[in-house]
Order: sequence, then structure tokens, then C-alpha cells
Amino acid sequence: MWTVSRDVEASADAVWHVLTDLEAWPQWGPSVVRAELDGAAFELGATGRIWTPVGVPLPFAISELDQGRSWGWRVAGVPATRHGVQPRNDGSRVWMSAPAWAPGYLPVLAIALRRIEAMAAVADRDVP
Repeated sequence: MWTVSRDVEASADAVWHVLTDLEAWPQWGPSVVRAELDGAAFELGATGRIWTPVGVPLPFAISELDQGRSWGWRVAGVPATRHGVQPRNDGSRVWMSAPAWAPGYLPVLAIALRRIEAMAAVADRDVP
């Protein structure tokens, strides 16, 4: 696995919410235009579809989950990215990993991390 990470000035809870909110995925994920779950819960084994910029829907399944900390998925049956957050005293560290065969995807993940940072910071400010 190849991993990129970023220290952010947002709580781990706010980052986790952004990472697991399918409506937010197109806002931070350059390769996702739309996403939907088949059920209501983001849980291990959950399935759904994502749409890429070329308009092709691809099935996905949440293949690993450590609630509040990290999740990974398979897209079209292929192991894909992993996503996670670690609390820190001054915020949190958000990270994403690409499979060993996809180091070229790291710049895309770095863009996503910057977007997640901005979204999580806003979410933290909006909490009463």
C-alpha cells in the first residue's frame, strides 16, 4: 500500500463524518461524481455504487471497517483505497492508502485530503 496523510485542524469526529458521508464524496473525491448505498448504514459489508467522471456506475462493498477510525473498500470487486483518521492533541491526521499497483493515484488522494481538511474544519465550526 502507498499512503498519503495530512495533519488537519479539525476533530477526528468531523473528519470521520466527511469520510463516511456518501453525499460528501463527490465534493472531496476527484474520481467520484455520485455515490449511493444500497442500505441505510455505512457498515462492514455495505454495498452500493459510485459514478466516475465518465458516467459509469461501479459497484462497491465496504470490505474493512474500524468504526470511527478507518475503512476500506472493493470497487468492481478490486481492492481499492483505504481511508482513516487518527485523533491528535491539536486536531487529527487524515490518511488514505492506494493499493500497491496504483501509486499513480497518490496525487488524487492528496487533493482529496486537502478538500477533506476544509470540509471537516467547516463541520467543526458548525457544531454548537
